[in-house]
Amino acid sequence: MPVLARAVRDVEAGAQRGAVSSSTRIRFQVVALLVREERARVKADQTGTESHRAEQLKRLDGIATILAKTAARDTSLLVLLAEDAVVSDAALSLQRDMLISAGIEPPPEPVVVAEPKAPSATADRQVIPQAAISRRLANPFHTPDFASAEPQLQPRRLASWELLGPLFSSFERAAGGASACMALPEPSVTRQTSGPELMRHQAQLIAAAADGHRTFLLADEPGLGKTAQALLAARAARAYPLLVVVPNVVKTNWAREAALWTPGHAATVIHGNGDTIDGFADIVIVNYEVLDRHVGWLGDLGFRGMVLDEAHFIKNKSSQRSQHVLQLSERIRARTSQPLLMALTGTPLINDIDDFRAIWQFLGWIDDKKPRAELMQALEETGLTPVDPGFYPAARSRVIDLGIVRRRKVDVAADIPARRIADIPVELDNEAGRSILEAERRLARRLVSRYERALETRTAGITVEGIDHELVRRVAAWERDDSTKTDENVFSMMRRIGQAKAGLAADYTAQLAHSVGKVVFFAKHVDVMDVAEKTFEKRGIRYSSIRGNQTPSARQKNIDAFVNDADVAVIVSSLSAAGVGINLQVASNVVLAELSWTDAEQTQAIDRVHRIGQVEPVTAWRIIAAQTIDTKIVELIDSKAGLAARALDGSDEEVLMSSDMQLEALVALLTDELSALQA
Repeated sequence: MPVLARAVRDVEAGAQRGAVSSSTRIRFQVVALLVREERARVKADQTGTESHRAEQLKRLDGIATILAKTAARDTSLLVLLAEDAVVSDAALSLQRDMLISAGIEPPPEPVVVAEPKAPSATADRQVIPQAAISRRLANPFHTPDFASAEPQLQPRRLASWELLGPLFSSFERAAGGASACMALPEPSVTRQTSGPELMRHQAQLIAAAADGHRTFLLADEPGLGKTAQALLAARAARAYPLLVVVPNVVKTNWAREAALWTPGHAATVIHGNGDTIDGFADIVIVNYEVLDRHVGWLGDLGFRGMVLDEAHFIKNKSSQRSQHVLQLSERIRARTSQPLLMALTGTPLINDIDDFRAIWQFLGWIDDKKPRAELMQALEETGLTPVDPGFYPAARSRVIDLGIVRRRKVDVAADIPARRIADIPVELDNEAGRSILEAERRLARRLVSRYERALETRTAGITVEGIDHELVRRVAAWERDDSTKTDENVFSMMRRIGQAKAGLAADYTAQLAHSVGKVVFFAKHVDVMDVAEKTFEKRGIRYSSIRGNQTPSARQKNIDAFVNDADVAVIVSSLSAAGVGINLQVASNVVLAELSWTDAEQTQAIDRVHRIGQVEPVTAWRIIAAQTIDTKIVELIDSKAGLAARALDGSDEEVLMSSDMQLEALVALLTDELSALQA
């Protein structure tokens, strides 16, 4: 019972902090399962007295009441209480750990006999380039290096604890205003014998690699030169051959950067089946999209280092590309003594603190269920357990020491000119605009109707003066969860607003191009980009384009045209295809034709321009549709800190995630409508 009481208090505290994290959801489900089992056991137990049974059932009722209140706060938890709810491996592991902590022998784990698997589609697609075969034949005696095999620790004080949830949670609740950056050595020099001069923060990381540190989550803000740091860290660590996994859009740029920063080490890029690669290159660059074809031979090549660019791409551990990345990392660590492993991302957290999971596993800090030996040893040395309040700041510190490096522009690159965000309100007074406004009014009326029905059917005796804001949030959550059942939802309206703004945003971009020079135009949807390009053609403005369906060579050609050709005034860019890994600092003005659901996506786009090398102040112009839900979205983006700010920068501001953004927009819409009705 004490174990259940502690766990349910953790669940309650997690829900009160805002959005319920995945670790809290797992704990909620496990507590519910154990309460259900314990209730059945107490009722069937005839060895104790009636008063003892009544006392136990009363305590279980108290725990169940806390669970019910938590589920009322976030109704998505209710599905975890269903009889047929799926219980994940993580939940089963936590359930077992809690039983052991309570002194109860858990049931034996079922023995699963694996059935032979048919060849997968991935296996059918795999290739082995002739150049890779030639390299292997040139060194047929390459053997695994087990000199620094992971030590096997004897189970100790923390052996029975579920630790991954508390470790992730420590970055939400224990920042205390401290930035998440490991201690870095002071560099002796910043000037290289050849190539560009380094900034101090770049030289610090390279010095750490030279001193023997081998795992890094390099989470510097976008624009601080993570590519250069990774390439030079590999040279300092002598981590060749080096495997670099990147988004398709930056594959060519990585090869250019390698030639600039490490000219003595040849780089090769894998395109398609890899027929054109240099099998003896020191740096092998491959994009996520074709990794499935090459994961086999890449795992056997003998890499001594691996760099993962835009590492948040693997946040979904069940995805094919995440599985391939983790497989390669595991094979490199199994075969190589102290390999260099680097995860690069300016936005490591997008939606949930659990986004850390796959990145930490890639780096070898954790496995599927628990910390690996080095982190476990560090946690043991704290002398604390997750029930001790001091565990969370101590655990956060131990993880950071493994290699989290986070620097902000304001702290390390004060010479980068300032940036500002300016909003340009536009009136949608055409037929499309009137249709959008009518659809928004229908959505508001539907929300009010659900709210009034809920008031009528709620338990008698509960009265709230004015607007019941808790009920408003519940109604908004119902609407969000039902959004796929209707064409008139927040998603469809935001897309229609983007389409309606497209011509106006393009007109404003054309005016900027005439007055200030080069402009970067960002949009989320292809049809908005199409309208913009037609507008520029009519205005006689030359432009280039970055889209997701372009080949790497075509994309790089368009980027080069914008950067190098003075007559190309605008680059029309997809947020998904051009929002990461591209340097466009030749411009100092950005137009955001459509809003993002996360502050991180907006920041990534602006930082294509606001980065090292920029010499002019940067302005991002957001085109906002007045008197629509567009205005509510922009207010929410500006009023809430990003998740990375809280977990990595020590911010104590409220965190808002993308799913919450949609919920908060509906809350604002319903609240405004109810206020108008009661006025």
